[in-house]
This record gives sequence, structure tokens and C-alpha cells, in this order.
Amino acid sequence: MSTKRNPSSMDWGGLFDIVNGISRYSTVIGRIWLFVVFLFRVLVLVVAGESVWGDDQSDFECNTLQPGCTNVCYDHFFPISHVRLWALQLIFVATPTMLVAMHVSSRYRREKKNGGQFVSYWKKKKYKKNFDDVEEVELTGETIKKRLARIDGGLLLTYLLSISVRMALEVIFLYVYYALYHSHHMPRKLECDISPCPQIVECFVARPTEKTIFTVFMILSSAICLLLNLIEFLYLFVKRCCLEPVINNRRTIMTSQCQNNQNQFSVIDNC
Repeated sequence: MSTKRNPSSMDWGGLFDIVNGISRYSTVIGRIWLFVVFLFRVLVLVVAGESVWGDDQSDFECNTLQPGCTNVCYDHFFPISHVRLWALQLIFVATPTMLVAMHVSSRYRREKKNGGQFVSYWKKKKYKKNFDDVEEVELTGETIKKRLARIDGGLLLTYLLSISVRMALEVIFLYVYYALYHSHHMPRKLECDISPCPQIVECFVARPTEKTIFTVFMILSSAICLLLNLIEFLYLFVKRCCLEPVINNRRTIMTSQCQNNQNQFSVIDNC
């Protein structure tokens, strides 16, 4: 005898472990995005979505006895279930984030395979003409994890790509939703004259107010996630293109000044 699985009994511990692992390689804005996605959108969709839309088709009633009329009208007004559309949206939106975790995991395995020898990207760039003279740094596994958690180099490109894909998917799904339903408002009564209905029949939607509130919540959370993605993309772009060159230039100046001071002290000592 098969039993229906309660959505609230799913393995939330495993889900939060995955979220915690991904958050290690995210910015503060990225962690807020993860919080909104996996706490507000996923939990609300799983816990409340099925209870609101679970028996939607059976509760959709039309004042006609014509066979097939009710089913045809329901398919016309609701070509895809709201819950299934949002579930697809969350799956597609969350998938690019896994690319970042896969990138970091690949780098970590590569560094461990090389025996923990690690030379930073900036050292390679600075001493690329005489790279053989650069001293390699022996790192432990935990230190490698901390260094790999920094968003730079190839990881930065992967991270920006994942954000761009997430933004595009959010926009696409919002467009698809409004192309299908044209509004976030769930009407109480609908009029249908599609064959095989003999005439214009009135159809009634179950719990329209509750569905309207739920729909507004999901659309707003999607818009918030889109805004967070845009802010994070601009933050990383400005930091990489504008702030880091200035910081690196100041570090170079300070390093040269320190070297000059050391040279002066060495000359004085020789005298």
C-alpha cells in the first residue's frame, strides 16, 4: 500500500548542508540570495504550495453537465500549474550556483593532487618572466580551502557567468508567467465558451484570495532575487575592474617604499 509523502518530512538537513557548502564560496549578497531562495521560495513552495494548488483541478467547477467541458476550460485558463512552473523556475535558477561549487571542488582536487603546492594567480602574473624563481608555498588542506574560497581568477568568471544565467532565467520565467496568465490576480469566476461547451459557461476557482496572495509572494521573491543578482554582479564587476587595480597599485607603491627604506638602512649600516 503506497503512502503519500508529506512534503514537510523531507530531508531538510541535507538541503541546508548543501546550502551551507555553497555559501562558503559566495559574497555577502550571494548568501542573502541563497537565504531568500532556499528559505522563502523553496520552503514556502514545498510546505504551502501543494496545500493551495494540490486539488486545484478537482475544485475547478463549471455550471454545465457537458462531458469534457470543465477539463477543457481548466486547461485553457491554467495551461500549466503554478506550482509546477515555480518548481521548474527554482530548479533552473539554482542549477548555475552548482557550477561555482563544482569549479571550486575541481580546483581543490587539482591542488591536492599536486601535493598541496600552491602559487597564487597574482604571483604568477607578477613574476611570469621568471616564474621558476618564485617560491612555492606549502599549504594544508584547510588553508587551500580558504584560499580557494576567494573569488578571483577563473572562479570570478564562473561566478559572474552563474549570476548572469540566474538573472536571465528569472526574467524568462517571469515573462513566461505573465504570457500565460497576464496577471497576478486570481479571479473568482471565469467565463468559457470553448468546444465542447455548448454555450458560455461560468467556472469558479477554489480559494482565489489565498492563491492571489501566494502568487504575489512568489513574484515578489523572484523580483527580489533578480535585484540581488544584479547588485552582486555590479559589486563584483566594480570591485574587479575598478577597486582591485587601485589597491594593487597602492600595494606596489608601499612595497617599493619599504624596499627603498630597507636599502637606505643597509647603506647606513655599511657606512
